[in-house]
Formats: sequence, structure tokens, C-alpha cells
Amino acid sequence: MTEIPVRDEMIPPVPRITMQAFCETADLAAAVEAAALDRRMQKAHVRVQTGGAPAAAAAYAQAPTPNVVLLETRHQSQGEFLGQLDALSEVCDAGTKVIVIGHVNDVTFYRELIARGVSDYLIAPIDALGVVRAISGLFAAPGAPPLGRTVAVVGAKGGVGASTVAHNVGWALSRKLDMSTVIVDLDIAFGTAGLDFNQDPPQGIAEAIFAPERVDANMVDRLLSKCSDKLSLLAAPALLDRTCDLTETAFDNLLDILRASTPAIVLDVPHVWTAWSRRLLVSSDEIVIVAAPELASLRNAKNLVDLLRQARPNDRPPKVVLNQAAIPKRPEIGPSDFAKAIGLDLAAVLPFDAQLFGTAANNGQMIAEMQPNARCAELFNDLAGAVVGRTGERRARRTMLEPILSKLTRRKAS
Repeated sequence: MTEIPVRDEMIPPVPRITMQAFCETADLAAAVEAAALDRRMQKAHVRVQTGGAPAAAAAYAQAPTPNVVLLETRHQSQGEFLGQLDALSEVCDAGTKVIVIGHVNDVTFYRELIARGVSDYLIAPIDALGVVRAISGLFAAPGAPPLGRTVAVVGAKGGVGASTVAHNVGWALSRKLDMSTVIVDLDIAFGTAGLDFNQDPPQGIAEAIFAPERVDANMVDRLLSKCSDKLSLLAAPALLDRTCDLTETAFDNLLDILRASTPAIVLDVPHVWTAWSRRLLVSSDEIVIVAAPELASLRNAKNLVDLLRQARPNDRPPKVVLNQAAIPKRPEIGPSDFAKAIGLDLAAVLPFDAQLFGTAANNGQMIAEMQPNARCAELFNDLAGAVVGRTGERRARRTMLEPILSKLTRRKAS
């Protein structure tokens, strides 16, 4: 099975803005419309129309301008377009950012545009991801640290061990890859992150969700429970004193704050299908679907993969982990058949080990803490590297060490 390669790059999400594009070609109009559907543009309000700079000047003569205006120039001479741009500047509100997309690569023309206050000049043709990248770049502060990477882990079915995978991957990110990591338990009523890390914090995610007007960086920092120097936990209260009928945007502000301060955020998403859970999955940088080798998991995993491919056309497909595999005497769907049915190679196949996983859960420890050399511990480390794009680096280090280790082994044997 071959997957269509998708560029793996961290493009920060676009803030809540208004944008209007004035296109002269159908190709650019289609690219902007596709960009408006990208997960990173979900907070932006985008309108697309034809007409170029003259249409923009006419539209804003009696109406306020949006935060971003995108103009395409194709048929006009450069002098003619600069005149139209000057006319537009007379009706543009202060603070409006202008992007020009042209069909000529001309340094002099570019300098003229920048001198008139144009924010960026792009050369056509440009695809949807190029439009998203350009809009996002307008609002990225120069020299600011990159935003944290969100990894959503969800079970294709209840009881398949998605929380166990999320917690062990988060631990591996902090210990093996030395990344500051926050694990967010989103199962407010029945979350197990506190139990798995042997933590009982007095406060957690509920305080942030049910009092959104009070949420800021200081409050979030107080709610985090520290598990180690690099790993923190935003635990769920696991209480039934109130229901969790949350709005679609309930977690937006919280995640914006975490992304600004933490390189890796692992979201332990419960097996529910609500507006907010769908939004979290679609908007995450990486998605891990955990399934068991049986029919219901296969059906649900395929449905999730198909939906996410459609909703995230500019991103890589989700990673699928087959958990609880090879249970003695249980009829199972084999890994190769499972992968063929969902149309994706499996990211990992985790063998069932009741003794190891059960003891780790009862002790409030991770698998690598119990048995650092266990096969499952290595698989969790590899999966952690894959979700943050460090698999090649890890393999390279291992490859460089292999000759030395093999030489030492030979000497010991002789």
C-alpha cells in the first residue's frame, strides 16, 4: 500500500479574522475556497469573489475592510496595477493586511508593492496549503517560539486501550525525546490519567472548562499536575456531580494557551462523538486511532479514517495502532487484513500482555518504567517519535551506534 505523500510542516492556525479575496482566475478562487476549509483556517471567515483590485476599491468605498485582503493581478501592466493599489489604499482601514498574488516574478515590482505597505507577494500558481501558509505567516510574531504540536489519541471503540496508549506516548515524548509534554484527559466524568500516573490533583481540566471566562496562562499553570521535570498532567475530576454537555469550541481557548507554552500536547479523547470531539480530532496536528483486532473496531476505524481524510485534505492520514493483539484462543483479524481494509499501513501492533499492562495500571506506572526493554515500551517510543516527526533522527542514532555495539559484543564473545 502506498500513501500519497503530504508535506509535514507545522503551520500555525490562523486566528479569528475576516478575509476577502478578489480573484481574476478560477484556479486561484478554487485554491482560496479550499484553503478556507483547511483545519488551520477554522476560526477565519473567508469570502471569495472576482474582480481584482478595482472590485476591492469599489467594495470598500462604503464598507469597512476586513483584516486581510487578497488581490490577484494578471492582465494589467505593473504600472496600472500599482495605480489601482493606490486607489485601494485610500479606502482601506488602518491595520488591514494586503497579499498580492501575481503571475510575474519581478524584484522591482515586489519592491514597489512592499513600499506601498503590501504584506506579501506570491507567484501563481499557488495551492490551498500555500494560501494557508501565507495567511498564517501574517500573524506569526517574528522570533516567537513555534507553537506546540497537538496529538489526539482516540479509541475506535470503548475498551481498546486508547488512554493507555495516550499516556505511554506522552511519557515517551517527555522521557525518551526530552520534550516538555502535557497530557490532557478529556474524559471529564470517567478519565483515568490521574490513576495511571498515581496522581490525585485537587484541581484539573473541569475548572478550565466550566469557567471559561477565567481561563488564562496563569490559571492553566496552576491546574497542571507535575509528574516529572518534562511531563505535566491536566487531569479529569472523574466525578458525576455535573454533566458534560460541552459546546463545540469549549476547548479552543485552553488549547491555544497550552500550544503557546508547551512543545507537545497529548489529548486523551474519550470514545464519544460530539461536536467538540470531532472539532478536536480535525484540528489536531497528529491523530492516533487505537483499535482492537475485531470487527467493530475495524468498522469504526475505517469510518474515522475516511472522515478524517476528507476533513483534512492537506494533512497526513491518521496513524492507526492495533492494540491487544495475539490473545490466545481468540479469533482475530490479522494485522495485514486490518491494514488492507482501512487502506493504511498500521503504525504499531501492540501484543497483549495482561501481566505487564495490568501491573503497570495498578501501580500507577508506565510500561517503560516497569520493563524498559519490553517490546511494547520500544513500540511506544517509536510511536512517540513518529507523531512528532523524529523517527528518522532516532533511527540514525541507532544506526550509528550499531557498529560499536556489535564490535563490543564480538570482543566479549571472544
